[in-house]
Amino acid sequence: MDGIATLLRNYPLIASGSAWLSAQILKVIIKSLTTRRLEIERLFGAGGMPSAHSATVSALVIATSRVDGLSSTGFALVVIFAFVVMYDAMGVRRAAGEQAKRINMILSKIKSIKENEDDINMPENLKNIEKKEILDNIEAEEEIAQNLINNIDEELLFPDKELKEYIGHTPLEVLSGALLGIIVAMLIRI
Repeated sequence: MDGIATLLRNYPLIASGSAWLSAQILKVIIKSLTTRRLEIERLFGAGGMPSAHSATVSALVIATSRVDGLSSTGFALVVIFAFVVMYDAMGVRRAAGEQAKRINMILSKIKSIKENEDDINMPENLKNIEKKEILDNIEAEEEIAQNLINNIDEELLFPDKELKEYIGHTPLEVLSGALLGIIVAMLIRI
């Protein structure tokens, strides 16, 4: 029991956890207001306004500075850690979300083409020409691409669910998360 009591008195841990929870609750509220429906899954999801990652590490920086001081090794570690986390949220994870969005759009378009293969908007005089005659007139690269589309594994092309698009943050989301973390850490008493 003494371990739990000690853990509950760990100011940096409490400040960071409180900042994370505050950011996640704010995400649900903000997303629900913008979509006009309750989206509880935002409570556990990455991405969105404000950044829970930024809020968590910013609260950790403030709490560590208040406990250990600005010249401590612990403070230096959490500052570098915070920069890495926030940079990653704006850079790599945001780029991955953008790529997922584009891949989902491409897969959706290919699925639509495959489902409407016979209804493709072709001029009347081309509708009666067989596919082979059309392909003979297309450059080699386009023919290879068409063959890939026609022969691609359906499970790969049409997975049960789309890729997650909402995993990174804009600079504004990161900044707002950082400010939230600072405020939460400052409001909690040592």
